[in-house]
Amino acid sequence: MKAIVYRKYGSPDVLELQEIEKPVPKDNEVLVKVHAASVNPLDWHYLRGEPFFMRLVGAGLLKPKRTILGADLAGRVELVGKNVKQFQPGDEVFGGASHLGAFAEYVSVPEKELALKSNSMTFEEAAAVPIAGLTALQGLRDKGKIQSGQKILINGASGGVGTFAVQLAKSFGAEVTAVCSTRNLDRMRSLGAEHVIDYTQENFTENEQHYDLILAANGYHPLSAYKRALSPNGISVTTGGSMKQIYQIMFRGPWMSMGGGKKMVFLSTKINKEDLVFMNELYETGKVKPVIDRRYALSEVPDAIRYIEEGHARGKVIITI
Repeated sequence: MKAIVYRKYGSPDVLELQEIEKPVPKDNEVLVKVHAASVNPLDWHYLRGEPFFMRLVGAGLLKPKRTILGADLAGRVELVGKNVKQFQPGDEVFGGASHLGAFAEYVSVPEKELALKSNSMTFEEAAAVPIAGLTALQGLRDKGKIQSGQKILINGASGGVGTFAVQLAKSFGAEVTAVCSTRNLDRMRSLGAEHVIDYTQENFTENEQHYDLILAANGYHPLSAYKRALSPNGISVTTGGSMKQIYQIMFRGPWMSMGGGKKMVFLSTKINKEDLVFMNELYETGKVKPVIDRRYALSEVPDAIRYIEEGHARGKVIITI
């Protein structure tokens, strides 16, 4: 099969299109013929081996253990392991590969990380959902405890996670404020946001508005500023941003959450079948639709990752295979 392979950490220049052996699924795995994948910041973190602690917890100290990137996928089941009960060859599925490997023509995925794809959903739309969609869902519902009628702010609303978060917050009955750049204001309104803030013109942490829940999909403000913008019992959930920001929320967040009603938390997304099914149901009822920015061929994965690294993607970036 063809796959995008890297055998040393570095820039997208180290990625190569190669012919390699097709994977063989383990007993609890499903072999999927990949029709579409999507690019996430996770990919360039693994590509560059940054932050360094990723190397210490399994990515590989001096060189990558996982030589094929890509965590989001949609495709057709080719073969199932002997212990797989929920899928059979020919099923159209989508999900996440915890061991990566989706930037290839075939990938083996644990059964628990896949769900059946809606017939009305394209493979490209399905591939857009897993990491970004579940990050938004788990950030709002699980960490943020979102409730109908609350005032919710999405920072970084025009990106992959943000475009899902705006739609999900509306589906939960919240009043949504979307923070984005000038060129994305109309799109945020079209996704349902009642209020939009152009971050090039206004700093939402200084306008004296307060929110019950802030989802920081692009966490570039100081944690103290997020906390200042919260209502007395509000929650700020950080899902992404700079490495400095992520370190701060992981290590200072618990301390800043002590001694008061305001909470500062970090989300580590978990791909699971139940949440994939939930997102699929929202798609079928028209409450959530993936926003796709650009499409690249498998051979163009290096260019796709360069684009993601720039930090200006408007929705999801898809790899068509």
